[in-house]
Amino acid sequence: MEAHGRVTEAATEQPPEMAENGAPEPDVIDQEQASRGHGSESFFILGEGLVSASRGGREPSPAPPTVTATAAAQAPAFRFSRSGPKGGRISRPARRKIAKAMTDAGGTDSTIPAGYTYLGQFVDHDMTFDRTKVALGEDVSPSELRQGRSPGLDLDSLYGAGPDDPASEKFYESDGRRLKMGRTQGLGGPPFQARDGFDLPRHPDRKLATIPDFRNDENLIVAQTHLAFIRFHNRVVAELADVPAAQRFTRARRQVVKHYQWMIRHDYLPRICDPAVLDDVFANGRKFFEVDVDPTETPTMPVEFSVAAFRLGHSMIRSRYSWNLAFDDGQGTLPLLFDFSGTSGFLGKGSRLPSNWIADWRRMYSFAQNALKVPAAKSNLAKRIDTRLVDPLGQLPPGSFGLKQPPQDPLVANLAFRNLERAAMMRLATGQGMVQKLQNKGVAVAALTDAQIRDGSGGASIAELTNAEEATFLDRTPLWFYILREAELGGGRLAGVGARIVAETFHRAIEGSRISILRDTDFKPKFGPDDATFDMRDLLFFAFEGKKELLAPLGD
Repeated sequence: MEAHGRVTEAATEQPPEMAENGAPEPDVIDQEQASRGHGSESFFILGEGLVSASRGGREPSPAPPTVTATAAAQAPAFRFSRSGPKGGRISRPARRKIAKAMTDAGGTDSTIPAGYTYLGQFVDHDMTFDRTKVALGEDVSPSELRQGRSPGLDLDSLYGAGPDDPASEKFYESDGRRLKMGRTQGLGGPPFQARDGFDLPRHPDRKLATIPDFRNDENLIVAQTHLAFIRFHNRVVAELADVPAAQRFTRARRQVVKHYQWMIRHDYLPRICDPAVLDDVFANGRKFFEVDVDPTETPTMPVEFSVAAFRLGHSMIRSRYSWNLAFDDGQGTLPLLFDFSGTSGFLGKGSRLPSNWIADWRRMYSFAQNALKVPAAKSNLAKRIDTRLVDPLGQLPPGSFGLKQPPQDPLVANLAFRNLERAAMMRLATGQGMVQKLQNKGVAVAALTDAQIRDGSGGASIAELTNAEEATFLDRTPLWFYILREAELGGGRLAGVGARIVAETFHRAIEGSRISILRDTDFKPKFGPDDATFDMRDLLFFAFEGKKELLAPLGD
């Protein structure tokens, strides 16, 4: 459940954290966590080095990569940069109190359809996907190595290295153009019969999906989102039937990626960010992150984005969803939506998704067509972006962060605490430090007052802090908390520091992608209602052929 930036990442050289008495503090995030998945995170920050964020200890920097696949496997998994100053930290006791306050009670509903919460996670996995991992066994050039391990919005998590690559061909049908889909496990007669095309593709002897990025099989909503993108690609391929077969995949991929980027820019981002900030960045360019670089140069990812700003999705998560006809009225609980994924093994019941867990997309996005509208009670809204997280995120299952049993310290399983610890270990910039950095770069951003940070607007309370802890907290507010407080005070959208970090990072990721709507300024969408409109609802409508029986196969 540690979504948004939870791949093996790269970070700063730093000493172990010191306790109040000056002695090294004990490791907080359990050292038994497996390196696979999200238990142990290491960040390679350009110009600084490699460190394990889960242990806080320094590790030797790897040798420079060579062109061989073996060297690619040994090279840093991802390239990060630091765009803000290193920051001071609040004490660990204060971090514990803040984490408890953030997960004490979930927030209020927003007006954002709940599907965008998990679209954000899908996008995050695309930005942090290591494409070179699916190309091992082939020579990898230095430029491919850099591009493959850098943020880009080109759906590598969907396509891998393409149908012509030996390690990726398993994701494709025999025609080399369409992506494979899977068959659900039937549970009797209609509407619960086995259905082709409603599960991710799976090997008969393994439950995990046969897709480039295993993280997209870790919770059901992201898994079904990935499947929707497979369907979208396959429908675009069908639309290009008049294109020569040898060119069809490449043409389809370019269309899919450009529509995807358009949807992110014009639909997803305006829902989570102040539109004025987005418009400024996309019209006038970036002011603090990788300014004036060659657009085709390989981007990096700022740790301020990955470790703080784009963890906004954690506050949007609901504890329960009205998922479909079978799991109605909030019966689609968050734990169940993780349990019924390939990573969790479908609770040990079979090797495919049971048919009663197929998504009803009408409940996750608000369709305009009357035939696809559902009553308000059936429609799921994301929680407001603020400083509160729903209760299940205060007690993550051990497997979600690499343990087999609950940790001795229960707070290690608290998502808010884990976010705050990770940032502290990296000496991430504080909210105040990022305000100063942005102002120095000519960005008109107003700092939150002490009263705004302390009181918020219906968010987490910091009343449990001592007077001394509060004074330190108001002076060096953790960046993640600061950004969520900005959103809380801004009506549930990122504002100020948070909006600027997210807008500039996405702008650079789109600009530096191999396929980019920022470099193809003539692009107009063609799979929406007109040539200026294409949002996630349009993507789903096209992918599922506009048919209610495909968007909601279990019915009302």
